[in-house]
Amino acid sequence: MSTGPTGTDTAQAPMVQMPTADFYLAQVYADSLFWLQTHWGRIIAALVVAVAIMLVLRSVRSLGVWLCRRDHAGAGGGWWQVAGRTLARTGRFFNIMVGLELARHIADPPALVSVALHTLFTVAAVFQGALWARELILGAVEQHSAPNSQAREGLASALSIIRLLVTFAVFAIALVVVLDNVGVNVTGLIAGLGVGGIAIGLAAQGIFADLFAALAIIFDRPFRRGDVISFDQTTGTVEEIGLKSTRVRPPSGEEHIIANKQLLEKEIRNISRRAHRRNKFVLSIVYRTPPDVIARLPDILREEVVACGQVFAQAGFVNFSASSIDIEVEYDTPGPDFEPWYAARHAVGLAILRRFAAEGIEFAYPTQTTFTAAPDGTLVMPYAPAAAPPRAG
Repeated sequence: MSTGPTGTDTAQAPMVQMPTADFYLAQVYADSLFWLQTHWGRIIAALVVAVAIMLVLRSVRSLGVWLCRRDHAGAGGGWWQVAGRTLARTGRFFNIMVGLELARHIADPPALVSVALHTLFTVAAVFQGALWARELILGAVEQHSAPNSQAREGLASALSIIRLLVTFAVFAIALVVVLDNVGVNVTGLIAGLGVGGIAIGLAAQGIFADLFAALAIIFDRPFRRGDVISFDQTTGTVEEIGLKSTRVRPPSGEEHIIANKQLLEKEIRNISRRAHRRNKFVLSIVYRTPPDVIARLPDILREEVVACGQVFAQAGFVNFSASSIDIEVEYDTPGPDFEPWYAARHAVGLAILRRFAAEGIEFAYPTQTTFTAAPDGTLVMPYAPAAAPPRAG
C-alpha cells in the first residue's frame, strides 16, 4: 500500500507481460501435436489430394512445353504457341502451394498454420497470375503486329521495351495486390506511384511520344522495313524503325532520319503497296496529219503497249495546242518496283517512235509563221515575185 498526494491509499497496478516467441512456438507445437493425433485420417486424404493436384499442374506445364516445341517445329502455329508459352511458365512453388491450399481445407490445420499457408498461397497465386498475364499480353502483341516473318523483324526492335513496360505494369499491380492481402495499407504506395509516373511522363514526354508512335507504327503497320514510302519531298526505302526515329534512304544515297511522332503527323504514301505503276505520254503531232490517221491512233498505241507486255489503260485526243494536236496514252506496269517500270517506259517510247515512223506520222515542234503587210494593208509575199516573161517581137 502507498499513500497518494491526498492522503488516500492506492494499490499499485499490475504489469502485463507480452507473450514471447517461445510461448508462440510452444503453442504451435502443442496445437500441431493435438491436430496430428486427432485428424490423421483427414491429413492422409489431404496429402493424397495435394499430390494429385501437383501432378496435374505439372502435366499442364509439360503440355505447354510440348506445345512450344510443336509450334517451333512447324507443326502448329500462332496462338497455340502463345498458349504453350503461357502454360510453360507455371512455377513449381505455385504447384506446391495450390496442393497445400486444397489440403488445408480438407485437413483443417491449426489457425497459425492455416493463416501462414493461405498467405503463401495468395503470394504464389498473385505472382503466378502476373506471369501468365505477361505471357498472354506479349503473345497477343506478337500475333497482332507480326503476322509474317518480315513484320516480326520490325517488331523485334520494340519488343524489348514492350516487354519491360508490360513486366513493370503487371508486377507492380501484383505487388500492390499482395501487400493489400497481407494487411498493408497501400493507399500511400498507390499515390506515390501515380505521382512518380506523372513526373516521369512530364520529364520524358518527347521520348514517350516517339516511343508510342513507334508502337503505333508496329501495330497499325502503315509501312514496314524494306517498303518504299514518300512523305513531303522525300521518297526512299525504310531501313529501320527504331524506338525514337525511323531511317529512310532515298535513291540519291543519303540517309534521312525523322522522329516517329513527326512522321505519323505527315501524309505517308506507301509506294511498295501499289498494285501497279502508271505512266503517261503526251504525243504532239503536226496539224497536217489527216483526221482518219488521228482516229486510228488509239488502236495503234494500244497495239504497241500490249506488244511491250504492258497493261493498256487509255489513249485519245486531249488538246488543240498552239503548234500541235496532242494525243495522250496511259498504261500500267504490273508491280510496285521501279526498275521494271523504268525499263517499260523506254521500251514503249521506242516502240511508238518506230511505229509513227512507219506510219508517216510526224511529231510537231514549236513553229511560227510571219505575214508582212503593205502600207495599204495588203499582204506582201515574203519572197520576190516571179520575173515577167519577155514580150514577143
